[in-house]
Amino acid sequence: MTLLEVKDLHVHYRTLKGVVRAVEGVTFELGRGEALGIGGESGCGKSTLAFALMKLIPPPGRIVKGKVILDGKDLTGLPEDVLRKEVRWKEVSMVFQGAMNALCPVFTIGDQLAGPLMYHWGMSRREALERAAEALEMVGLHSDMLRRYPHELSGGQKQRVVIAMAILLNPKLIIADEPTTALDVIVQAQIMNLFKKLKKELSSSLVFITHDLSLIADIADKVAIMYGGKLVEFGPAEEVFIEPKHPYTHLLLSSIPRIDRRTKLTWIPGTPPDLRNPPPGCRFWPRCPHAMDICKKEEPPMVELGRGHRVLCHLYA
Repeated sequence: MTLLEVKDLHVHYRTLKGVVRAVEGVTFELGRGEALGIGGESGCGKSTLAFALMKLIPPPGRIVKGKVILDGKDLTGLPEDVLRKEVRWKEVSMVFQGAMNALCPVFTIGDQLAGPLMYHWGMSRREALERAAEALEMVGLHSDMLRRYPHELSGGQKQRVVIAMAILLNPKLIIADEPTTALDVIVQAQIMNLFKKLKKELSSSLVFITHDLSLIADIADKVAIMYGGKLVEFGPAEEVFIEPKHPYTHLLLSSIPRIDRRTKLTWIPGTPPDLRNPPPGCRFWPRCPHAMDICKKEEPPMVELGRGHRVLCHLYA
């Protein structure tokens, strides 16, 4: 059963140097209890898409077109006070990139975890702290953490606190934006195992955003690959990783070191497009080894390949 539907979503930033088309025409769906991995290079629009799903685009950005439908409710049409009271953290929550920036340095962990419970569920401070202690235990932290300040925690502990904050109100959808950034590989593995555990125990859907495709392969049921603000490939994780169709997806996977690799490690030449003035036609053609004349003139259609596997490319049109 579908929980999240994103339909023809466009997000633009109006700047003094022009309009940045950060997200253009993104469409996908996510079922209940499923995990979606969104990958791509830095600057491709992953984080902007994540903020758009919660209608938290910072100025001067705004959603100019499209819909974000969560459990049958169009979030793009809801006023801010309704979103704050009835949707954010109750229906959908987010693990922000950079845990330290998501925690206030002058409040204890207990104060920051109790706040949403007192606001949304009307709990007393004592009840909220008890629930906060339970959430900390779910992410592998002792309740003693409630009395500490953010600067007293390690990077991995702060990341776990932010994850505990995201699961406090048992939301239907959790968005994780680069949750393993700046963590060493041991802590990174612990955080990934924690997400898999929470996904199983809470039955929540998960949108996992990262530039590391190996992490997506570890957790995702579906994969979305973004380039230049557009969704260029979407489908079941197994199909996308075993038989990538878009040239960009293929090059991304070819650039990942593998133990059993028999072919030469490759890299993607060139740089991502300037989203204030993207190239005409397909945005990937200046870097694509299969570029044709039509790619330079016309935008490619989204082609349905079957079983929910879609690709934005003239090669399959």
